[in-house]
Amino acid sequence: MSNERGLFIALISVHGLIRGTEPELGRDADTGGQVQYVLDLARTLAERPDVDRVELMTRQILSTNVDWQYGEPLEQIAEKAWIVRLPCGPHRYLRKETLWRYLPHFTDEALQHFRRIRRVPDVVHSHYADAGAIGVRLSRLLGTMLVHTGHSLGKSKLQRLLDKGMAPETIEKRYRMSRRIAAEEQVLATADLVIASTDQEVEEQWGQYSGGHPSRMLVIPPGVDLSRFRPPRRGDRLPAIAAEVDRFLAEPKKPMILALQRPDERKNLATLIRAYAEHDELRRRANLVLVIGARDDITDLPKAQRTILTEMLLLIDRFDLHGSVAYPKNHRPEDVPGLYRLAAMRRGVFVNPALTEPFGLTLIEAAASGLPVVATDDGGPTAIIGACKNGLLVDALDADAMSGALNEVLADAKAWRRRSKSAVRGAHSYSWDGHADPYLRAVRRRLRARVRRRRTEAPRHPLVLADRLLVCDIDNTLTGDHAALDRFRDWLEANRGEVAFGIATGRVLSNTIRALNQWRIPRPDVLITAVGSEVYYGRKRFVDDVGWRRLIDHKWEPDRLSDLLAGVPGLRLQPKADQRPFKLSYYIDPKKAPPVAEIRRRIRSAGVETQLIYSHEAYLDLLPARASKGGALKYLAHRWGLPLEHLLVAGDSGNDTEMLTSGAFGVVVGNYSPELEGLRGRQGIYFAGASYADGILEGIDHFGFVDGIAPAGDETDEG
Repeated sequence: MSNERGLFIALISVHGLIRGTEPELGRDADTGGQVQYVLDLARTLAERPDVDRVELMTRQILSTNVDWQYGEPLEQIAEKAWIVRLPCGPHRYLRKETLWRYLPHFTDEALQHFRRIRRVPDVVHSHYADAGAIGVRLSRLLGTMLVHTGHSLGKSKLQRLLDKGMAPETIEKRYRMSRRIAAEEQVLATADLVIASTDQEVEEQWGQYSGGHPSRMLVIPPGVDLSRFRPPRRGDRLPAIAAEVDRFLAEPKKPMILALQRPDERKNLATLIRAYAEHDELRRRANLVLVIGARDDITDLPKAQRTILTEMLLLIDRFDLHGSVAYPKNHRPEDVPGLYRLAAMRRGVFVNPALTEPFGLTLIEAAASGLPVVATDDGGPTAIIGACKNGLLVDALDADAMSGALNEVLADAKAWRRRSKSAVRGAHSYSWDGHADPYLRAVRRRLRARVRRRRTEAPRHPLVLADRLLVCDIDNTLTGDHAALDRFRDWLEANRGEVAFGIATGRVLSNTIRALNQWRIPRPDVLITAVGSEVYYGRKRFVDDVGWRRLIDHKWEPDRLSDLLAGVPGLRLQPKADQRPFKLSYYIDPKKAPPVAEIRRRIRSAGVETQLIYSHEAYLDLLPARASKGGALKYLAHRWGLPLEHLLVAGDSGNDTEMLTSGAFGVVVGNYSPELEGLRGRQGIYFAGASYADGILEGIDHFGFVDGIAPAGDETDEG
């Protein structure tokens, strides 16, 4: 946290459709209350004087099936707040269950975005499990504070679907619930702060998970824009949306039972319709108004939504509810306050029958509009109705209980008026200002604690803010001459703000750390270990780059390779400690073993793909075809948005060949092994006269590596 400027907070909400004006709430199952939540939070935080920048990061969608605004890379929504849309998988719109395979792409794009603006957020705040998976990676890669809001939790949803009778196999196939729950466990174990809406969410919903600690949980109810939602006043005309509702109804002036929700199975629409249809007194007393998203043609909707809306129509027809049920096809965001006021004008009730409801912003909107409510006894409604004292809680799966509660609220006019007045009073306790104050207090407190822990550490996130990356082999490149290493250490210290430092070695991680400690080598920002088969970040706690692992896993067959090389003279497996998931290592005796080229032909003739690396005339390493120090280097350059000409590498042996020929500036130190002689004369590769670390410094001077360097933190503001 800088003393020179305020906080930079990055909110991440990946799925659905997010824009600053007229958000299409209810368009589908993924575009609901979470959209309004993150928009309101972004604007509210941006109003605070100690907040300098807020970015709401979401997925960029370039498709004729959605509005052009969802393809705009940048949209300003307040003086200090922007929506930032990043590429993530295909250009087309995708439902959230199909997005997960593309989340690493979003992470990479976020890293490059921070590099473009030359600034890293103080806080990453993820929303829902998919953004949580991104937030965990960004937090670990950048050393940034992670805040998370769940909105809806997988274990609660799973239990409700099971209670409804859905088969576990169907649930897993449709929702990939095991993946979601695993991500929630991970985010809970990683986050500095988890924002919950109610105590019930903490105790009963997050309490089902194993990784959380009460000290990292903070209950802050979300707010509502009370300037938009108000009770009806004397002399108010009917809202414009009334005409669209009334055209369905034989007796439009009867009280309204209003449901405003997305076409989502979790919203439990069918139970509500049955509750209304099977209660004769309720049908005589009130109309049912179902505002279920927006549509032009049901047949054009995704299958899940089509199924729900088709079931709605079939139930209306089965129970002959025509003239008693309104189900308008379309409504605009500005119609929503009018819908609540219309229901209040007609002495109606708002109903939320959802199977699970972590909070329920619509309940506060309804309360602010003077409406009594009937809602599920799960999650947020228990706290909201407890505060507003304006309704009843029911078991969402009990249709009889739901119809009884609705009838009870509507039957007593005196009780209705009491609940209506209480609703308005209670709703005023839910404001976004009231949310932002404890939020920022908690964030600042945890940021101060982080600064204290880092007092002796180097700055965070060097790979984002540095202009250059220097990557060196360890053995016989950095090591071998203590005095030369001292000179290198002094140079690196003088340039560390602008130059990030990396290690590329054949050693496994534990041996790498041992060598760093033994030679007092400065802690690197990135480690390429096990001959390029593993990538780690960090200076104290090392974070594994799982994206690199996924990339190199392609056609990796270590068991077949070991079978092929069994019995080859002059080859002997190295100890188990030197074997890695993506590295098969041998000692090789050149006098007894066949030529390396022959070994390579033997493997290829068997149809096995591998990267074969011979070094120091003593070691033979087999890696996945995509793995090598050079491959890892190119991967790092792409992931962190560094041009290859901003990289310089230094090595001394054959296992450095791919790194030295990667397109970065290459330095071969004077004490090099014979395997590298063939690189002499190659463009971009310099053979130093000096040995060990002095050779690295000579190469840095030769290439003018730090000439014209851009100072770290020289921000260019895209906003």
